[in-house]
Amino acid sequence: MSIRAVLFDVGGPIDTEVEHERLIDIDIRAALAAEGVVVSGADFLAANDWAVESFAPNAYTAIMFRLAGGDAVVAARAYAWLSARSEQRRRARSGLELRPGVADLLRALHGRGVLLGLAANQPAAAVDDLDRLGLGRLFHHRQVSAHHGFRKPDPRLFLAALDDLEVAPAETVMVGDRVDNDIAPARSLGMETVLFRTGRHIRQQPRSWEEAPHHEVGDVAGLERVLAAMLPRL
Repeated sequence: MSIRAVLFDVGGPIDTEVEHERLIDIDIRAALAAEGVVVSGADFLAANDWAVESFAPNAYTAIMFRLAGGDAVVAARAYAWLSARSEQRRRARSGLELRPGVADLLRALHGRGVLLGLAANQPAAAVDDLDRLGLGRLFHHRQVSAHHGFRKPDPRLFLAALDDLEVAPAETVMVGDRVDNDIAPARSLGMETVLFRTGRHIRQQPRSWEEAPHHEVGDVAGLERVLAAMLPRL
């Protein structure tokens, strides 16, 4: 069965999130400090590594829980403050931090007749940002978690995209930056997978061959080569 569709995570492959993650880390430490939890740089890095390695679906809640010493009340209050500042962080970085070269790749795929879809844990504003960049129109499936309520690694998020695109898992490639939220669930459904190594989860490793990506890339040029090999007839 030939590949007809490509699903993209937003954060990582499309949005570099460099400034986003920097601001998140600042706010995590500020939120915990307001609760009386002072965090050293080494402790923060250790908590971050633990969250990534443990396949925590939400790395931020896991980091805060770990740094709060397992105090759920303190961690939850700190996370509520972090969440309340999401719009301020979004304005501070002026929307998406578009990865160099990815716009041209998306346009090329769309021009070749590939069905493009989003598979992302994102607010609805992420689609607005794509529209402002002139990229939203390239996606045949434009829903993210804020629209349908499913969050990765819930397989229903992927199934919603497949249903909307009217394609089978075997006809679809998933491109994401996380083994736990992107590669493992997509593979379990029978999709081809490409791990884009970048950002907070860049060193995350699969726990078995069943979670291993079919392909790994570190830049848009690499992703273009991998997809080109899968789409020879288009």
